[in-house]
Amino acid sequence: MSETGALLLLAGYLLVALACIGWQASHCGSGPIVWVLYSFQRMYCGWMYRWRSNRRCPFPMAGPALIIANHTSPADPMQLWMNHHQAAPGREIRTISFMMAREYYEKPVIGWICRKLRSVPLARNGRDMGAIRETLRLLKEGNLVGVFPEGRINLNGVGLLEGNPGVGWLALKARVPVFPVFLKGVPGGSNMVAPFLRRAHVRVSYGDPVDLSQYYDRSTTSELLGEVTEILMDALARQGGIEHERQADTAVIPGPGLVRRIG
Repeated sequence: MSETGALLLLAGYLLVALACIGWQASHCGSGPIVWVLYSFQRMYCGWMYRWRSNRRCPFPMAGPALIIANHTSPADPMQLWMNHHQAAPGREIRTISFMMAREYYEKPVIGWICRKLRSVPLARNGRDMGAIRETLRLLKEGNLVGVFPEGRINLNGVGLLEGNPGVGWLALKARVPVFPVFLKGVPGGSNMVAPFLRRAHVRVSYGDPVDLSQYYDRSTTSELLGEVTEILMDALARQGGIEHERQADTAVIPGPGLVRRIG
């Protein structure tokens, strides 16, 4: 084959590849931008983090779900979004709306990505019931929502921090499946950039949804919120194969992140 013929053949392959990419992006139910973001992060996580999971992702193909996970790194949301479409053949790519610190939205690139994924900004100080109501609305509209119930990054990466009762409030009010997911090996630390540039071996353990139906019709007291939150944190700890020390009950009011403790 001549050099010209080889170049034409290569150009033909390239055109076919671009046509396939364009077709898939245009037929993504969440929009072409989401398809591009998902495709990039899937390749990035597979190469940079050598991502592996214990099984196929159990998140529903349609309808709402609350996803809870431990939090040791700014890169944690990428690990939860990775490969979720492969639970069944022909599954649509769905966005996961995360509850994230408001300062992320002030970053030019990260803020744009957060808005495209319909993540919910949270204030780290003061009351933030608006963010909690927005998250509840997303769940009631049938979306996937990701929450890190520890409320902040666990910098030492050991065990679990105390669970925030706001996750119990969301689970009881939304009445949706709650999936515990435990993340191991995600590069951590307080630096916002370094974890995205450090190679690692990430392991993701998906759990079955936690059944909270017996608590739905009970009065929403601080004691009930504390009990449900501990049930969820216990499920998360079991998924990670670690011990979880139960916390004493506390009164709560809406505040930074999900809730603010008082008393």
